[in-house]
Amino acid sequence: MNNVRHVFCATLLTAIVSCPAAKEPLSRIAFGSCANEHRPQPIWEAINNLKPQLFIFTGDNVYADSADPVKLRNSYEQLAQIPGFSALREACPVIGTWDDHDYGKNDAGEEFEGKQAAKDAFMKFFATPEDSPLRKRGGVYDAKIYGPEGKRVHVILLDTRWFRGPIRKMTKEELKAARAESGNKVGRYLPDEESDSSMLGKDQWNWLVEELKKPAELRLLVSSIQVIPNEHGWEKWGNLPRERKKLLDAIRDNARNVVILSGDRHLSELSVLPPETDGGPFYPVYEVTSSGLNQTGLPEEVNHFRVEGTEIYNQPNFGLIEVDWSQEDPAIKLEIHDVDGKVVREVQTTLNTLKPCQL
Repeated sequence: MNNVRHVFCATLLTAIVSCPAAKEPLSRIAFGSCANEHRPQPIWEAINNLKPQLFIFTGDNVYADSADPVKLRNSYEQLAQIPGFSALREACPVIGTWDDHDYGKNDAGEEFEGKQAAKDAFMKFFATPEDSPLRKRGGVYDAKIYGPEGKRVHVILLDTRWFRGPIRKMTKEELKAARAESGNKVGRYLPDEESDSSMLGKDQWNWLVEELKKPAELRLLVSSIQVIPNEHGWEKWGNLPRERKKLLDAIRDNARNVVILSGDRHLSELSVLPPETDGGPFYPVYEVTSSGLNQTGLPEEVNHFRVEGTEIYNQPNFGLIEVDWSQEDPAIKLEIHDVDGKVVREVQTTLNTLKPCQL
């Protein structure tokens, strides 16, 4: 297990907001992605043993890969019937967003014709009320604030599928050359500096900026695809550089104490964007990628933002955030756990570390 501590200067920002969720502060939050319902999922036992107060799906919650309502429904029913997951659902709230396989098609975006059927199945699985605003707008983006004033955790669930425009794909010749050069399987996508494709769509962008302005002590920004890692050729915010910059600008200008949670990759890693890097905030932004709950991935990959002293973990895993609110400067642990519950990657920080050195 690797332990890494980073200390940066900070200032304190507080405000008042009413809390619609639990009055008790969240001290233990589990999350994960990529749970193929057609394969065994023993990892739920380890998650249950840690007794999280909240579980967040960061995408690919099922592998329906279909626009057929029956197949979508069956996939969610298979997940619901897994004893370990059923026990978790009874023990704590389960919330989430989606990625491509529960959206209905690999790497799909706004063009996917079956997305409404996927949304209907998603809404049903997460028991979204019939009169909820979520049912009346496009996508599945949502946000919730948990805990009392002074210990609020704001969870922002982005939808990187419903509104996402085209991204640049390698030609067959480019992909063949890239794989020959690396000696490994590489992704097929390239950054497109000139693209005006949107990742979130106008309405979701406007909504996100307003959410970021809401007062909270810790903000978890959930993106199904990675934000900070920017060198691999798979799906990521970096496929649309203007949109990645727009997101970092929005965080810098509107929010403090942001930690990013992501999935998708069938591997886990800890990344950190140093202060004032890529136009980002004046404080470090950590990203915890946890994937998959029962999927495995590449053994190695370049990521210059990976937390020093840590490596990729490519076996089944889940993420855990622990906050010690009893301290004057609350301690925050960002962890990756293996299928037995053992901590295999970790970085520790504090709440004041995640505040800017200047405004």
